[in-house]
Amino acid sequence: MAEKNNTGVFSCQSIAKAISRRHVFSNGLPIEDAQVQPASMDLRLGGKAYRLISSFLPEENQVMDRLHTPDLYGSDLVMYETDISNGGILEKGHVYLIPLIEKLDLPRDVRGRANPKSTTGRLDIFARVLTDRNPRFDDISCGYKGGLYLEVMPRSFTIKVKEGLSLVQLRLIRGECSLTDSRLKALHKDSRLLFNGEEHLSASEIKVSKGLFMSVDLSGQNSDGVIGYKSKRNSHVVDLAKKNHYNIADFWEPIHRNSKGTLILEPEEFYILSSKERIRIPPRYAAEMVAYEAGSGELRTHYAGFFDPGFGFGLKGEVKGTKAVLEVRAHDVPFMIGDGQTFCKLFFERMAEIPDKVYGPRIGSSYQYQSITLSKQFKSH
Repeated sequence: MAEKNNTGVFSCQSIAKAISRRHVFSNGLPIEDAQVQPASMDLRLGGKAYRLISSFLPEENQVMDRLHTPDLYGSDLVMYETDISNGGILEKGHVYLIPLIEKLDLPRDVRGRANPKSTTGRLDIFARVLTDRNPRFDDISCGYKGGLYLEVMPRSFTIKVKEGLSLVQLRLIRGECSLTDSRLKALHKDSRLLFNGEEHLSASEIKVSKGLFMSVDLSGQNSDGVIGYKSKRNSHVVDLAKKNHYNIADFWEPIHRNSKGTLILEPEEFYILSSKERIRIPPRYAAEMVAYEAGSGELRTHYAGFFDPGFGFGLKGEVKGTKAVLEVRAHDVPFMIGDGQTFCKLFFERMAEIPDKVYGPRIGSSYQYQSITLSKQFKSH
């Protein structure tokens, strides 16, 4: 692990040390080198899934005990269990709990945070991690010892999964490492975090308040004028093990720009859009997209949030930013958005050390040069 008092998000080399010391371990399939990313590691599905009647939190209980404890109405949470070791179907709109292969035995000063992988978010798969005796999703307390469990609800597509696939990532963190507004502004001055085209934004153009704000692009500057995609309601199963396999038109409706630069989001429909700005994450930092809270609760602006060191930056700043893909769902009422409207923000944290590898094609990263990019299961244009 990182040296004592070396606060920050764990790098790939610190995660590797944590695995070697069995702070992260598996009693089944060995943990593979490919699971370790610049500032996180992939967590894998186990071989069994439980179809639940509803979501839940364990509170003061063990997760698996809570599955079979009768509720106030005399029934337990499990409808049935199914073997997914060689492949299984998770139906759209249904809630599942899947024990993960990895387990934790964290030191007292190390905590964790989980988040869906980019591909998971772009498929509109709602996925969050539970731990024993924890009243919160995705946040893993300091010194946690126990199993990891994934709640999964596919929302747009029925999906096929199997043991060993990864839907979520885990970050390990020591101490307080979030950047203050003043430090974030200084970092932009030094490292040019946001670009608009080939030019970086000036200090007066960026918006900072407990994170760096970004806006939505409805201008359709690419030649075909496509500004995003909307998922189709009735489509076939998406097998998550396949890559570059499905025709986009079978699952998605393209959204084209209009002269007004606006888009009305229909309630409970799922959209893929992109940021207007291009973001860069220097290797000494990690970021996480957090929802921009407009105060009225009718809009959810992301599902997958981790941005690795080097995203849109490269190793030495050779990349002039990459657009962020926005996974969007409106609630309750139709919601109009406009080109350049504030839509989300990135929360920055210091790394405990510069990772030995950074985000990019060299390590097999999928989205370093993305624009409006669907998940890797779909054929590229």
